[in-house]
Amino acid sequence: MATAAEKFSKKSVSTKNGKTVVAEKAQTTEADGFNPDDKTQKTAKAETPAAVNPAAAKSADRRGLDEKTLIGIYRTMYMSRRIDDKEIQLKGQNKIYFQISGAGHEAILVSAALAMKPGYDWFFPYYRDRALMLGLGMTAQEMLWSSVGAEADPNSHGRQMPSHWGSVKLNVPSQSSCTGSQALHAVGAAEASYRASISEELREKVKGFKGDEVVYMSIGDGTTSEGEVWEALNTASNLKLPLIFLVEDNGYAISVPVEVNTAGGDISKLVSGFPDLYIQNCDGTDPLESYETFQRAVAYCRERKGPAFIHAKVIRPYSHSLSDDEKLYRPEEERQAEAAIDPIKKYAEFLMTTGIASSEDLEALRREIDAEVNKAADIAIETPQPDPKSAFRNVYSEDVDPTSAEFDTEEGAELSGNPGTMVDLINRCLHEEMERDEAIIVFGEDVADASREQYLERVKGKGGVFKVTANLQRKFGSARVFNSPLAEANIVGRAVGLSLRGLKPVVEIQFFDYIFPAMHQIRNEVSVMRWRSDGDFKCPMVIRVPVGGYLKGGAVYHSQSGTTLFSHTPGLRIAYPSTALDANGLLRTSIRCDDPVLFLEHKHLYRQVYNKSQYPSKDFLIPFGKARKVREGNDVTIVTFGALVERSNQAAKRFEQQGVTIDLIDLRTLVPYDWEAIAESVKKTSRAIVVHEDSLSWGYGAEIAARISDELFEYLDAPVRRVGATDTFVAYAPQLEDFILPQSGDVEKAVRELMKY
Repeated sequence: MATAAEKFSKKSVSTKNGKTVVAEKAQTTEADGFNPDDKTQKTAKAETPAAVNPAAAKSADRRGLDEKTLIGIYRTMYMSRRIDDKEIQLKGQNKIYFQISGAGHEAILVSAALAMKPGYDWFFPYYRDRALMLGLGMTAQEMLWSSVGAEADPNSHGRQMPSHWGSVKLNVPSQSSCTGSQALHAVGAAEASYRASISEELREKVKGFKGDEVVYMSIGDGTTSEGEVWEALNTASNLKLPLIFLVEDNGYAISVPVEVNTAGGDISKLVSGFPDLYIQNCDGTDPLESYETFQRAVAYCRERKGPAFIHAKVIRPYSHSLSDDEKLYRPEEERQAEAAIDPIKKYAEFLMTTGIASSEDLEALRREIDAEVNKAADIAIETPQPDPKSAFRNVYSEDVDPTSAEFDTEEGAELSGNPGTMVDLINRCLHEEMERDEAIIVFGEDVADASREQYLERVKGKGGVFKVTANLQRKFGSARVFNSPLAEANIVGRAVGLSLRGLKPVVEIQFFDYIFPAMHQIRNEVSVMRWRSDGDFKCPMVIRVPVGGYLKGGAVYHSQSGTTLFSHTPGLRIAYPSTALDANGLLRTSIRCDDPVLFLEHKHLYRQVYNKSQYPSKDFLIPFGKARKVREGNDVTIVTFGALVERSNQAAKRFEQQGVTIDLIDLRTLVPYDWEAIAESVKKTSRAIVVHEDSLSWGYGAEIAARISDELFEYLDAPVRRVGATDTFVAYAPQLEDFILPQSGDVEKAVRELMKY
């Protein structure tokens, strides 16, 4: 592997006017022939006027920046390094609990902040971006509050590790530890601007829409291996989004060198095929070259020519974090080579040799910053941490409660028209809600009628593989209803960014079995956004998912349930209707809810005759956490949901002929669920069975059964039974599927056994 010094001395190869240009690293301004329409142009060597006019050379070196700004760059860079050093000291004293530094990355990040607009543009940084945040306006005090986990920490109020940035006033949505997942959020945030630009009805809905705002997203070179980064590049280029991808390449992903992580060792070469992607390489240890590079990229994006990609070579003078020791895998000569081009040292020398600041000036500035950082650290250590009970705060919205009476218009609801299926009533709800709220957008795989709009008058239209979204695109246009790539993480990740900008995504994952590429986004981003920022940020959305078996032919990859996996995720609400009317009312509540909702639609129930309903009004709402009593009985309580409601009902009908009556409860929502209805029923019947379609072991029913045994033990006359699928996958052959999935006969057997007690 090349040493750090060698990396920065290599020649760059670029294309200009169809010709290959080989040049030492240098800069090109628009006056030097920069062509913003040439997306592949790199930093080509410019003719310097030094030999003719030394004063002009001095001015060119400054990139048009005045002395105050040039010294301010040093101040921010040095401040960033000193905060890193102070955190390292505090960690050694056991006064903080984690440290990860931005050392060596300061120059490119200060330049990014200087070229962009805090509170106007949007920023999705990663944990090395301390200097960016200082440049945007965050203070040393605020950062050190984060270091100690103080309640006053504006990033997460003590909930996240240090260097996990977030600021409402600076337009920096809460960042997680997941490397690369924010790339899709940045796409969604940029896409909000794009969709507002092509749809007048969305312009008032998109938070911070100015028409020329730019989105910044940064990652390290190691993160470029993440699939979500490539999904982000694909969509950003496809839609020509105003998004800057910054790769801060320090040569290592913890201990993995770049040539192991990246084919060919150069990520900018790998992305060169994306259309309209303006690719720039720069020395990220040089703040002025970096600034000029960022200026060009920002201008390209503000003019809406497409996304930009900046590949900045930087160094990492410290270990990956204090949990790592780089001496275990980096030889001393490599580390020394990088130390020679440390941006703090290099830039100080530039300021002195150009006469912008003397060594005495810089020393005085360093003393001032040292004192500020030390004072901030002393204050931070004395600042209280959050109250332990605050852990329950902002798991869900504290402003909108979907379990409240406000969301209950079920009683006495007027129905009209011919009975419709679950598909019909979901489709009607989507039409009505999109008419009511212009912020709602619908997207996913195949959800549009026809992406090629010129065909709409000639074709019937797709409207989803189950026709649930039929005619939405025709009615509301392609800016609000559109197809996505075949990439589930792309769908959910973009929805995060869109919702952060004030839109309300209602997205579809085509089959539950394929939701797992999006599991990372759902579990680590969607569900936790509100909590990890303590309410500063939220990403309400509805994720509609066809689910379940009993289809004949669905097999392993079209018949799964998997409800347990998601019900164990705090911050995510789950609805699971069993009738057309419930689907309509619960979907309307889900859309008007201020939390992310997983809306499960059982495929077997989509077009059943027995669960049809006439159409309710546009304000028909069913609250979360309110079960439906399907049958009244006195002998056994059955708690169930989804396709097992009717199968349990059939078993109950047969027992009724034998004098045994069943209290049958359809939960309708799994998170939250109606514990009061369960408790009231069990107290009456003294026997309980929990029935669900998912595998029996470790299933959703186990929690309810355990709670009944724990809290209602004195009322029980028999053990609590569970009925579920076998601990296998669902098979293709109908006979096997019938054996694997719980049937009416299995429910009957459980009732019969309990009645023996």
